[in-house]
Amino acid sequence: MDNNTSQELNPELEQDLSPIPEAVEPEPELEDLDLESIIREFREAEVPQEEQEETPAPAPEESAPVTGDTIRMDLSSLPKSAYQGAAPIEEEPEEPDPAPEKAEPFSDQWEPEYEQPMGEYIPPQPIIFHPQSRFRELKKKLVAGPERLYYKLSEKGTGKLQVLLFLSMLVALICIGATVLDHLGMVAQNRQKLMIFGQLLCMFLSALLGSYQLIEGLADLIRGRFSLNTLLIFSFILCCADGIMCLRELRVPCCAAFSLQVVFSLFDTLHRRRTELSQMDILRKATDLTSVRPADEMLDGKKVLVRDEGQVEDFMDSYCVPSTPSKIRSWYAVGALIAAVGVGITGILLQSLSFGIHVAAITLLAATPASFFICLSRPADVLQKRFHKLGTLLCGWEGICKAKGSLVFSVSHKDLFPAGTVKMNGVKFFGTRDPDEVVAYGTALILSDDNGLSPLFEQVLESRNCHHLTAQNVTLYNGGIGGEVRGEPVLVGSLSFLKEMNVEIPEGLRVCQAVCVAIDGTLCGLFAISYEKSRRAASGLGTLCSYRQIKTVVCDGDFLLTPSFLQAKFGINPNRIQFADAELRAALSKLEPDREGPAVVLSTQHDLASLAYGITGAQALRSASILGLVTHMAGGIIGIAIMLTLTILGASHLLTPMNVILYQLIWSIPGILLTEWPRLI
Repeated sequence: MDNNTSQELNPELEQDLSPIPEAVEPEPELEDLDLESIIREFREAEVPQEEQEETPAPAPEESAPVTGDTIRMDLSSLPKSAYQGAAPIEEEPEEPDPAPEKAEPFSDQWEPEYEQPMGEYIPPQPIIFHPQSRFRELKKKLVAGPERLYYKLSEKGTGKLQVLLFLSMLVALICIGATVLDHLGMVAQNRQKLMIFGQLLCMFLSALLGSYQLIEGLADLIRGRFSLNTLLIFSFILCCADGIMCLRELRVPCCAAFSLQVVFSLFDTLHRRRTELSQMDILRKATDLTSVRPADEMLDGKKVLVRDEGQVEDFMDSYCVPSTPSKIRSWYAVGALIAAVGVGITGILLQSLSFGIHVAAITLLAATPASFFICLSRPADVLQKRFHKLGTLLCGWEGICKAKGSLVFSVSHKDLFPAGTVKMNGVKFFGTRDPDEVVAYGTALILSDDNGLSPLFEQVLESRNCHHLTAQNVTLYNGGIGGEVRGEPVLVGSLSFLKEMNVEIPEGLRVCQAVCVAIDGTLCGLFAISYEKSRRAASGLGTLCSYRQIKTVVCDGDFLLTPSFLQAKFGINPNRIQFADAELRAALSKLEPDREGPAVVLSTQHDLASLAYGITGAQALRSASILGLVTHMAGGIIGIAIMLTLTILGASHLLTPMNVILYQLIWSIPGILLTEWPRLI
């Protein structure tokens, strides 16, 4: 092929050739290039397709050396016109790409088998460890429920509240003292305005010290509730308006009664906070809870309280639910405000605006005796102080109401005599019977009834390496057990029981507390038993027997537990205790607790005192709350009626601050005494 042909076949070759590096010799003319040798050399240099897939192609070099009249280049960069006259190149059919081999993890060549979405790679952020922040985070996650509420209340504490209470009491005493001096005529006429300013200053100081109560009352009003603290706000507004009128007319305002109400309102907050702290402290330390619930069925028309496994939710579900007495007190507060406004309007219509505001303020103060604020919180606080030592909780007002009326509560041998209080003092055998046989026969009958003496006789049986026997035809008697063991008749019971069953008893044998075993009508063994008195069991049984509405049933087969023995041991009235027979024990064992309703008592301890005080405490708290509510409502209604009568009669000389304070103090005496009711359990 000559140079002319080469020029015709490659008109664009000169444009597609890459520049020659400077380090190489000068490029030959285009006419000297042999196209066939270029294509042949390109074929020889071509790499097979399979090797290209397995081995990554090296990066193309920026420049290539030229030798002779040939040059290495990529054919794909040449235009079609550059090799149209050359022999056709056989193209191999395209084969599908084989699946990539699974590389080792973390290798440089590893590629995922699935198709990853395109995006910017964000490396994981380093974890910075801050001990204090980490501790706070763990505390938020782990501390929940009662423990969280306990820490929250502990942060508030009662110290600041007690300081505010002390200062408020001091201000109230100063205000009351000044009112008494004015009533006795010991304040000069030229000091009257100073006296009024002093009263108003004391009232504002009381409002400042009780600002938490006023804010709480305002919050209740925003939430759609109306409490005594809300009523306290309206009392403060009316007293301020009355104080302005008193400055004009030079008469003493009713600031002392308002300061007294603030003191009792602070007492109410203190009682509620201490009660909640004690309750949450008991729950956060609890590892195992026992609850007392009413049974799903009644027995002889009486409600039966049975024990069950307790849950923290039994208390927390009723923790924030307002009680029925608190709801009634809220409705009464609304009625007292309406009544006070009505009396004030009556005074305005009959006399003047100043007189109407004055009688409205006095009516509102008389309608809410000062101890009305603590009629519900103080009994709960008094009761919870004792409950904190026992690990006992009451499950809200609904649970308290479950313990009203006639109740039946069963106690067992373990309740009256816990583990370690029943011991065996000695053993005496009679006749020619083998002692091991006597022990085995007596244990067989005692285990058949599963009474409180079973663990003690099992221990004796194991200590003598005796065999366990089975009793047949077991019959329960009043004071003993009868049956057959290995075909022989056996009687086990007290000494008096064996005498009633015509068993021969040696003369001069006198034992107070002993288990006697008779085989085939002959006394063969006597086991002396001693019972130690437990203080908690005695107090628990005593508080149950002190309530006539609670029927205590002893459900145990221990024939040594007689009414006379319990009376001598615990000093209780035996008429308050009922010893269950086999039929009654079977009926009580079939009763199941009503788990759908609220529990009455929760206890972290399993002794009789914790549960018994919870039941009697529920009844005492309910009685104290209802009587306190009724007493204070009666005092408030009487106060409203008196103020309305005096307003109609126009007896303004009787509507004095001193009379209002006396009225408050008189009704506070029975109110405070009723709050002490739970101490009597």
